[in-house]
Amino acid sequence: MLLDGKVCVITGAGSGLGRESALLFAREGAKVVVADVDERAGADAVSAIGAAGGEAVFVRVDVTDDGQVEAMFGAAVNRFGRLDVSFHNAGILHPGDHGPTDTSLEVWNRVLAVNVTGVFLCCRHAIPRLLDSGGGVIVNMASVSSWVGAAVPQIAYTASKGAVLALTREVAAQYARSGIRANALCPGPTRTPLLEILIGDKERRENRLEHIPLARFGEAGEIAKAALFLASDLSSYVTGASLLVDGGLSATYLTHGP
Repeated sequence: MLLDGKVCVITGAGSGLGRESALLFAREGAKVVVADVDERAGADAVSAIGAAGGEAVFVRVDVTDDGQVEAMFGAAVNRFGRLDVSFHNAGILHPGDHGPTDTSLEVWNRVLAVNVTGVFLCCRHAIPRLLDSGGGVIVNMASVSSWVGAAVPQIAYTASKGAVLALTREVAAQYARSGIRANALCPGPTRTPLLEILIGDKERRENRLEHIPLARFGEAGEIAKAALFLASDLSSYVTGASLLVDGGLSATYLTHGP
């Protein structure tokens, strides 16, 4: 098993990509800390892991709250004795996030608080625990939007994911010789509740699909496997990287036609 005996914290693990990753990591032998702001979803994920023979515990956390993030990592170490992998997956896409002229400052601040400050705070408190364990792995959730502009305006989300990419490189450069690897995972449009915000009607759905060479959305399980690669020793010589899992979206600006 790729994560046998490893202790893994996954934020936003109550649903979507986080839940799929938590289930997969547990199947690969990890002890998983399911962290989420949604208590019911988090508890359900823990139950699903337990039913499959895995080991997990739920910790409620708002990743924008420094004290709660610190307590989350403290709870992980208190329960399992160490920290080996910290996957910072929690993030939001606000329905009021549009272009620079019609996105409110309130929406901008909220998206950056969760998507950037949340990742920063998780790195801030994960790193000392990883160092105590002799090293480990950080996986930060970015997006294909950190590489290309979005066809549907989402200025705060795109900016936030670009910041995550830069933050990840900085952490990787600073802590590589201390035994910590840090990489960013950059999915394309993936079938999760978050995507439903973007494809609420047929026109938006077709607009998205038109830009994906593989002509379909990704599945949460496919992204979870990419997260597993980055979290495990399969990627032992990879740090400071951004792994694009986007169906080819970032490789071309046209999928058909002249």
